[in-house]
Amino acid sequence: MFDLTGAVWRKSSRSNNGGNCVEVADNLPSAVGVRDSKDPSGPVLAFSPTAWAAFVARVRQETSSS
Repeated sequence: MFDLTGAVWRKSSRSNNGGNCVEVADNLPSAVGVRDSKDPSGPVLAFSPTAWAAFVARVRQETSSS
C-alpha cells in the first residue's frame, strides 16, 4: 500500500478543458498517484516511481513512433 499523504496533484499541460483529464501526484519519494480530475475524492491508482517512469517512457516511445 502506498502512502499518498502530502500528494500535490497536477494536470497535464496538454489537458483541455473538456473534463476528461487525469491528475498526477509525482512529488512523493515512494509513490506516484493518478486520479480522475472529475472525482478528486474518488479512487487513486498508485505506482512505484520506477514503474511510473517505465510507463511514461513507453508512452513517449509509442507516441513518437506513430
